[in-house]
Formats: sequence, structure tokens, C-alpha cells
Amino acid sequence: MVANNSRTRKKVKKESFMQGVLALMFSQVFIKLLGYVYRCYLTNKEGFGDDGNAIYGAGYNIYALLLTISSIGVPNAVSKLISERITLGDSKGAHRIFKVALATFAVIGLIGTLFLLLGAKPLANMMGMPEAEMVLVVLSPSLFFVAICSVFRGFFNGQSKIKVTANSQSLEQVFKTVFTIVAVELVVVFTGLNTQIMAAGATVATTLSTMMSFFYLYTFYKLHRKEKLVTGQNVVKSSIANKTVMQIVKAILWVSIPMSLSAILTSLNRNIDSFTVMRLLQKYLPYEEARRQYGILSGKVELLTGLPLAFNVAFATALVPAIAAAKANRELSKGVKRISFSLLTTVVIVLPCVVGMVVFADPILKLIFPNAPDGAFIMQICVLATIFTAMEQTINGALQGLGKIFVPAAALTIGVLLKLILNLILVPIPREVFPLGGVVGAAFATDICHLTAFCIVFTILKKSVNLKMSFSKMMIKPLLASGMMAIVSYGTYMLLNSIIAPKMATIIALFVAVIVYILSVLILKVFSKEDILMLPYGQGIYSILVKFGIYKEKIR
Repeated sequence: MVANNSRTRKKVKKESFMQGVLALMFSQVFIKLLGYVYRCYLTNKEGFGDDGNAIYGAGYNIYALLLTISSIGVPNAVSKLISERITLGDSKGAHRIFKVALATFAVIGLIGTLFLLLGAKPLANMMGMPEAEMVLVVLSPSLFFVAICSVFRGFFNGQSKIKVTANSQSLEQVFKTVFTIVAVELVVVFTGLNTQIMAAGATVATTLSTMMSFFYLYTFYKLHRKEKLVTGQNVVKSSIANKTVMQIVKAILWVSIPMSLSAILTSLNRNIDSFTVMRLLQKYLPYEEARRQYGILSGKVELLTGLPLAFNVAFATALVPAIAAAKANRELSKGVKRISFSLLTTVVIVLPCVVGMVVFADPILKLIFPNAPDGAFIMQICVLATIFTAMEQTINGALQGLGKIFVPAAALTIGVLLKLILNLILVPIPREVFPLGGVVGAAFATDICHLTAFCIVFTILKKSVNLKMSFSKMMIKPLLASGMMAIVSYGTYMLLNSIIAPKMATIIALFVAVIVYILSVLILKVFSKEDILMLPYGQGIYSILVKFGIYKEKIR
């Protein structure tokens, strides 16, 4: 009976882990898709286009960097500390950590808000884009609200109320999408097609949506704050009660800072383009053209190439606690299998997206941004970084789970330095002189940055655990499947393009690409039986594949 109960607990744990992956994946994809809605609206809006994207993107990258410094890593840090207190039965300690964290990051958020508000003009001038000043001013209050929201999310995550966090993030994105469209339309009605004011109007939505997210989290807290955090019987005397406020603050920062480093460096990587591309392009291009080129990179290209990462972030997030638990339970072999499975799934998901964007770069841009379709070659170069970023993202989750929390940041630091050097060398060279010059050089530098970081973290991971991965399974088969997809789908596009409207031909060809790729993955048997059984509802999927004769062996 005890053995049966043990097996049941293990099964529930496995299913909850995989369901968590699915929930995170759908949540991230939903948020990304809503982001596409308002960014597509902005890019195609008369008077906005690539120029508006440049102003919006430059201001938003500075905001994102300050946001990362002030709040990214906070939910995980607070969650970890709250969870530890709850596990020990220390309800008072958990509440004290929450209150101290709330006060601490309210102050940090307020400092960030004042810095952005008062420093808007010099920051905009440093980027070589004075039009971004108004964007920074409008965004400044968001830093305060996001910092507070991060503490609330960590408090709920520590109680395993992850759905509250997911709901708040989804709600925030819904409001952001609606407010963006409404704000820009109001700007046009009252001020006309002024690109600078339209960009500032679009960022008003960010501030308003973060305020709405805060009100949702605060209301939920007020309604449920009297609920007992501790459900077990092993209630202990609070050890936190004897600690000073500064000791608690240090404990929170000690956990949150390492978790924030990689995110800070990723944001810093984007800001390298903000501070270098515009200035370097103006050495041989008029200001308006330099701004348009930067807008293509920071608006359309980064938006599209970031979509595959929304699918992958769920595995990177879920790996941290999964590997940590396996290590703690001295079952690292199970953790290694999960790492190998996650890496394979990353390749299978992201590689066809990269190949598809390379092959269909021009048709995709014309389909999504009919009023501003330029930038196909920039996108083809930039999207190559996506496969390295995704692999790096997954490996970072594994390394953090193994306790090597500083390795991802160190690897990305080297990559970011290379990115800066290459930007300074390549961007000042006109594309007419060298194909990888100009704004394409910045995209190529991003490729090298993430390729370097990936090579470092992969090497460290292989030295840390005994990864058993077949090169044929990990790369050859997915490449073959992606190649077959590209040939059939592009052939379909070329055939239909002369018969029907180009946009419809693109949609049909992309649909064909999805079907051909799935069939190719199944025919080549990229996933083994063991891999399929690790998927959510894996047994049902495997049974269906056996019925169709794709796999022969039945589940015992």
C-alpha cells in the first residue's frame, strides 16, 4: 500500500511538472501574440512605421534595462524565501519577508522612476535620438508599479498560487494592447500624425497596464490575506522575528541579484544597439534614414525573431526547480534525462522557425507589415541568433538548477563584449562596401554574442553532467525535417504566387510548412518512445502513433 502511494505521488508530481510547462508555454505565447497585435498595428499605422518604432524602441530599451535592474529576479527570490518559511510552518516569518520586500522594492522602484523622469533628456541625447525623451518620461511611473508587482508575484508564487501571477501578466498584456490602440488613435484625432507624440501615446499604455496589474494583485491580496499560509502541523517559532530589517533585505538581494544578472545582460545587449547604431549610422547616412534603419531592427525584426523563444521559455523556467529537486534527492540521472529531452525539444521547436524565417523573410514582412515591409536581409541575419539564444536559455535553466547561477551571466558577459566590439567595427561600414556592414552588422554581432554564450554554457554543462545526446538525433534529423519543410513549402509558395494573391500564397505555404515539418519529424522518428512518454499526455500520443503504424512497440 505504501509503495502504491509512493508511485501515485511520483506520478502526480510528474504530471504537475508537465502541466506547468504547458501552462507557462500557453501563457507566454498568448502574451507574445497580443504583443504582435499592437506592434503590427503601430508599424502599419500611418505616421508611425519604422520611424515610430525607432523612437518607441530606443526609449523602451532604456526602460527595460532599468526595469530589469529594479525588479527582474525579485519574484523568484521572494518566492524562494517565502516557500522556505511556509515549509517550516513559519507564517509570521513569511509575512515579514513579504512586507520588508515590498517596502524595499517600493523604494528601489521609486528611485528608478525619478531617475528615468529626471534623466529622460540626457538619456535620449546619449542615444542620439532626442525624440525619445517624451517616451522615457511617460514610461517612468511604470518602474515603481512593476517593482511592487514583482514582490506580490513572488509572494503568491511562494504559496504555489502561480495562476495569480499568470492572470496578472495576461491581464496586463490585454490592457496594454487595448490602451495602445486607443491612446494612439486619440493622439491622431487631437494632434494629427505626429510620430513623436504617437510614440509617447503608445507608451502611455505600458504605464496604465502596469497600474492595472498592480490593482489586480493588491485586490487579490486584500481579499485573501487572512487565509492561513501554513497548512501543515509542524509550526515552528519564527526565526525571522529575530532578524533586523537590513538582514532580511540582504537575504532578499543575495538571492535576487544572481538571478537578475543574465536578464540584465540581455537587456544591456539590446541597449548596445540603442547607444551605438544610430550614432554610427549617421557617419554616412542622413539622420532620418539612420532612424528608419534602426527602427527596422528594433521594431519589426526583434519582434518577429523573438516569437520562438516564447515557446521555449517554459522549459527553461521549469528546469530550474526540476533539476534542483533531482540533485537534492540524489537522482541526478533523472535530471540529466530531463535536460536532454528539453534540449531536443528546444531544437525541434526553434529550428524550423529559424529556417522558415530565413526562407520566407520577405513574404512574411509583406504579409504582416504591408505598409512598412523593408528589412528582409536584416531579419535573415538576425534570426540566426534565435537558435543559439533558445539553446542557451534552456541550458541556463539547467545550470541554475545545478547551482551554477553565475555561469550564464559570465558567458553572456563575454558575448556582450564581443557584440559591442563588432558593433563598433561593422556598423560604421556602409552595406555597399561590405554586406555585413551597417545595421546588418549589428544583427550579425548579436549572432556572435549568443553563439559565444551558447558554446561556453554548453561546455560547462557537459563537464557538469554526463549528457547522453546523439548528434544525429539532436541536429541531423531536425535539420533534415526543416530542410524538407523549406523545399516543399517554398515550392508551394512559388507555384501559388503566380496564381493567387501573394499574401494568400504566403499563408498557404506557411500552413504547408507546419504540416510537412510535423510529418517529417514523425517519419524520421526524431523523438524516441521514452521522449514521447515525457510529453504531456505522452501515453495517449504514443498509442495513436502506434495505431498509425509510425511506431511499432506498444506501451506495456
